Amino acid sequence: MSLDLPLIWAAIIATAVLLYVLLDGFDLGIGILFPFAASPAERDTMMDSIAPVWDGNETWLVLGGGGLFAAFPFAYSALMPALYLPVILMLLALILRGVAFEFRHHGRARGKAFWTGAFAGGSLVATLAQGLVLGGFIQGVTLKGRDFAGGPFDWLTPYTLLVAVGLVAGYVLLGATYLIWRTSGDLQVRARRWAWIAAAATAGLLAIVSVATLLVHPRIAERWGFVDGAFDLSALFPLLPIPLVGLVGLAVVVLGIRRAHHATSLGGAYLVFLSGYIGLAIGFFPYIVPYGMDFRAAANADNALGLMLVGVGILLPAVLGYTVWVYWLFRGKVGGDAGYH
Repeated sequence: MSLDLPLIWAAIIATAVLLYVLLDGFDLGIGILFPFAASPAERDTMMDSIAPVWDGNETWLVLGGGGLFAAFPFAYSALMPALYLPVILMLLALILRGVAFEFRHHGRARGKAFWTGAFAGGSLVATLAQGLVLGGFIQGVTLKGRDFAGGPFDWLTPYTLLVAVGLVAGYVLLGATYLIWRTSGDLQVRARRWAWIAAAATAGLLAIVSVATLLVHPRIAERWGFVDGAFDLSALFPLLPIPLVGLVGLAVVVLGIRRAHHATSLGGAYLVFLSGYIGLAIGFFPYIVPYGMDFRAAANADNALGLMLVGVGILLPAVLGYTVWVYWLFRGKVGGDAGYH
C-alpha cells in the first residue's frame, strides 16, 4: 500500500501553520499589549516571559512556508503573487520585532523607549498582515490555469480588514492569557483585565467574521449547509461539534480569568483558535489555492515528496522534542527581579 504523499504533506503544512498561530500568537499578542503596561519593569517581565521561546515559535512559520514552496510549488507560485504585499509587510515587521527584542535589552533610556515602540509596532503590523493574508486566502485567488491572474490589491477588501482586526483581538487574548499563566501580582491582575476585554472582542469579532464568511463566500457557506439564506440541518448537524468546541473554549477562558487559574484560560483560548482553524479548513478543503487548485494538482512529484518526508521524519521529532523541553524547563512564574521561580 503506497503512501498518499500529497495528503501527508498537506497535513504537515496545516499542522505547522496551526502550531505557529498557537505559539507565536501569544508572543505577538504580548507585543501588542506592550503600550498598556504600567511601567518599564512590567514590560521587562512581559519580555522575560517569552524570551526563551519566541524565536523557536517562529520555526513553525519557516516549516509552513518552506514546506509549501518545496511540496506544493504550483500553489506557492500562485499564492505569493496574490499576497506579495501583506507577506512582505509581515516579514519586515517580524524582522523589526526581532531586532527590537534584542536591542531593547541593551539600549539606554531614549534607545530603550524607541525599541519598545518598535517591538510593539512590529507585533501589531505583523499580526494585521497575517490577518490580511488569511482573509485574502479565504476569499479566494483568481487563477488562469495554474497562474495568478488577479490584481496586486485583490487581498485588500472590507472582509480581509475585518479578519485582520479579528486576528489582533485573538492574539491579544492569547497574549493576555499567557501572562495570566506566567506572571503574578499586579501584572497578572492587569493581564486578567486585558483578557476580559480581548475575550469579549474575540467572541464578537469571531461571530461577525463567521456570518460575513457565510454571506460573502458562497462556496464556504455551501459546505456549512447555508444555501439561499437558510441552513440545511442535515448538512449542518455533523459539523456542529466544531463551533461547540469554540463555545466551550470561551467558557473555559472565562472560568480561567475569573479564578486566575494558571493555564486554564490559555487552554481555553487555544480551543477557540482550534475550532476556528478546523472550521476554515472544512470550508476550503481540498483546495490549497482557493478555489481553483486542490492540493493534489499543486503537489510536487512523488519521489521529491518522499525524499523530503524522510528529512522531515528525522527533523520534526527533534524540533517538537526541543519545543516541549524548553516550555517545560521555563514553565514557572516570571518576576521582574526574581526571574523564573
